[in-house]
Amino acid sequence: MVNSSAQSQDDPVLLAHGKTDALLREVTEQIDLDTFDADDSNLLKRLVESLGDSRGMTRLRCAETLAEIGEAATPFLLDGLANHVNPVVRRAAAKTLTLIADPSAVPHLIHALLNDQDTVVKGSSIGALARIGEPSVRSLLDILGSTDLPESTIGHAAWALAFIGAQAKEYLYQAIASDSSVVRGAVVGAIAKVAQEEPKAELFEILIKSLTDVDVDVRCEAAAALGNLAYQPAIPNLIELLDSSDGETRRAAALSLMKVGDRAAIEPLKTALAKESEAAIQGVIKLAISQIK
Repeated sequence: MVNSSAQSQDDPVLLAHGKTDALLREVTEQIDLDTFDADDSNLLKRLVESLGDSRGMTRLRCAETLAEIGEAATPFLLDGLANHVNPVVRRAAAKTLTLIADPSAVPHLIHALLNDQDTVVKGSSIGALARIGEPSVRSLLDILGSTDLPESTIGHAAWALAFIGAQAKEYLYQAIASDSSVVRGAVVGAIAKVAQEEPKAELFEILIKSLTDVDVDVRCEAAAALGNLAYQPAIPNLIELLDSSDGETRRAAALSLMKVGDRAAIEPLKTALAKESEAAIQGVIKLAISQIK
């Protein structure tokens, strides 16, 4: 027992674990007794530092404790996100900011998304931006409109915008007219999410109008959205796309009609099949006819 105790006192990892456990007990007791001082910067810095603990469950406890403290912890988490050399701390800081959802964190999370070298930090930052919601939308749209960012970053921003959904509605109405096809495509995806929550006519009108977008990806995104929503009033517009000069657009239209599942589309699909010259698209049209039947 003596040797074991001596070893634990000399082991730096065990010593660090002991300090973290003691800190969590201290802060938890103060919170329970309503004596916690939110102005105690030293204590908050120590809590953020503890996000680097090697034990996953302990990191979770630290994050939950900081989340319970709330926005008073935000500046210290932002400092950890921006400056800590340990990527584990930066990751945990971003995840904790997701729990707090403080709008003041948005520009700092955007900076981490664009500049941190750790992919988990980037992913955690976009998660926090999505959770914060409407205050993040303008910055996310700026990212989508950029021409010099990697596809992974653009994809993250598009996902977050769709996740935010109805909170972003007013921004989406404006952004659908963007000069950037990437922005328009992401907006179509986000509007589809909003339409699931709020099936309003003006949202479906935007999706139907996007079927005639000059960009093939936007057209296909709109067709996929209308199919997933099984929006029957879009059937005539989707049938028109079966005559498109672009193969991907014809394919998307056939798949969308298949998902809507209305028998009124069978004859137009048969007509399109007779004219179709690409074998792969012929297969899709045949599948659509079969599934609708």
